[in-house]
Amino acid sequence: MEALDVPRRVVFVHAHPDDESIVTGLTMARYAGQAVGVTLVTCTRGERGEVIGAEDPNHPRHAELASLARRPQQLGQHRARELSVAMEALGVTDHRFLGDDALAPDGTPAPVRYEDSGMSWVRPGVAGPSADAHPNALALADVNTAALHLVRILRETRPQVVVTYEPGGGYGHPDHIATHRITMRAVQLAADAGTAGHGEPWQVSRVFWVVTPRSVHERTGVLLAECGLGEQQISRTLAQDTPAMVVPDDRINVEIHAPQLMANKVAALRAHATQVIVGEGVYALSNRIWRPLYPSEFFMIAPGTSHGGPAPTGIADGFFAGLG
Repeated sequence: MEALDVPRRVVFVHAHPDDESIVTGLTMARYAGQAVGVTLVTCTRGERGEVIGAEDPNHPRHAELASLARRPQQLGQHRARELSVAMEALGVTDHRFLGDDALAPDGTPAPVRYEDSGMSWVRPGVAGPSADAHPNALALADVNTAALHLVRILRETRPQVVVTYEPGGGYGHPDHIATHRITMRAVQLAADAGTAGHGEPWQVSRVFWVVTPRSVHERTGVLLAECGLGEQQISRTLAQDTPAMVVPDDRINVEIHAPQLMANKVAALRAHATQVIVGEGVYALSNRIWRPLYPSEFFMIAPGTSHGGPAPTGIADGFFAGLG
């Protein structure tokens, strides 16, 4: 077990509303319930994401959803509200959008808004960039400039732990890849005394990447069958290419096993109704590819980012194991 005898803080950095619930919902709920300081930074508002029900004339909210799908700014506002409900389900009270804290030269608020870059499916289960990304798209942002917004948050909250995606962005979404790059750069800049004007320097003790053990990934078909999915549905899922977030089991440093918090995670997923479909033990995005809801979430320490104590040997049950 982790020693939590000193104040602990963790900052999660995600690309869009819903990502936090899908891959770190259990973990966020666990730490929020332990009175650990949990901050979520979301880089975009999901303005370009697909809208479930927008193309289904039989959906009870078809007209509303179709209208949202045609209006990116309104969709972003709607998804920000969905995210607020999800945060309530997870017990998290500190949420920021990247760039909201930006200041003009005279010190007055001048928020910067990074937009969803859109994506296209380049092959089954693997996303790529959209050809018509907005000029303010996250994937087109200067990494150093965007990272400075996160530096301000890191120096304010002073977390021991930061969590984001591995370099491939989970499944190749350009905003996930950009989020990874921005986060890693921000951690470097936050510790650098030469980064002036953004608060006192702060050294993050550990950066964790969200990953999936290969052994769990290889059990996907079995887990879906246990949830009652049919052969055709399972075959569609198994036809997907292996995502970048799948790693050998020996790369796993932390497993957050929290089946008792699955109801919180499911409630958070249901809050993202324009993006996520939730079934009995399973969920799907707009592509209707079903995935099992697993009672654990897995993380690896980003190479070269362990400070303030030895990295855990084997698989620890939390982020703070071994930290002073």
